[in-house]
Amino acid sequence: MQRYIALQKIVELGSFTKAANLLGYTQPAMSQMISSLEKELSIKLLYRSRYGVHLTLEGEKLYPFIQRTVAQYQSMLEMVKEIRGLESGVIKIGTFSSVSAHWLPKLIKKFQIQYPNVQFVLHQGDYTTIPEWVRIGEVDFGFVNPDAVKGIRTRLIKEDKLMAVLPTGHPLCEQEYVTMQDLAKEPFLLLEEGAFSETLTAFHAEQIEPDIKLRVHDDYSILSMIEEGLGVSIIPELILCKSSHQVAVRPIQPVVKRKIGIITQDKNTIPIASKVFIKFLLENVDILP
Repeated sequence: MQRYIALQKIVELGSFTKAANLLGYTQPAMSQMISSLEKELSIKLLYRSRYGVHLTLEGEKLYPFIQRTVAQYQSMLEMVKEIRGLESGVIKIGTFSSVSAHWLPKLIKKFQIQYPNVQFVLHQGDYTTIPEWVRIGEVDFGFVNPDAVKGIRTRLIKEDKLMAVLPTGHPLCEQEYVTMQDLAKEPFLLLEEGAFSETLTAFHAEQIEPDIKLRVHDDYSILSMIEEGLGVSIIPELILCKSSHQVAVRPIQPVVKRKIGIITQDKNTIPIASKVFIKFLLENVDILP
């Protein structure tokens, strides 16, 4: 098969030397492979001229068959990679706490029924670190708000409401809903999410600034602080769906949402196991809270 691949590269590049450099052979080795192939087929395939290397008339007739043979061989190798990748692959994901706690356990459990030997490595981060991890290859793909990244292709998975979270007994608990103006008047605990903040974006859309008393990177730490009466905050509904913290939750009017999407490595470099898991994720969006 290497002789067919060598022939294809020589024709594409018009040069034995360039093809040899690309494939990692010496020029004499390339010449020997083509000579051996021509001897086996009893046909002269290539001729040299001052303009480069070209197919003979006989070579032109055979070349489409050679191209198909190489393509089928490469497809077979890809299938071998896929089979091996799904038998012993490692899927590295950049994620944040709400997705780690409420999406991935259910998805991983269901995925491993079909692919029990695939391993997962989760890197907990934010809207700044996760795109960087994807860029340098630390993770295969990551969850992020698509609005938080520029110049990188993202795919929207789902939207999640943001909710006002208050200490129990707070005066705003008497209201059916709260506004951003209501929250701006209270001591505010800001969830740090990296370079982009859905909460600050929502405040700025109303042309107001919150009275930030504390910035915290972890959702559950903020809930504990609200429980102690240190202030109010805005938390994604996904975090609150299984929370046991003693806090009050009210909807915000007008409704504020966050987007959850994924960013990936280049499609040609992302491991097979991760490609399959992303496809599985997209097929199972309906089971996610």
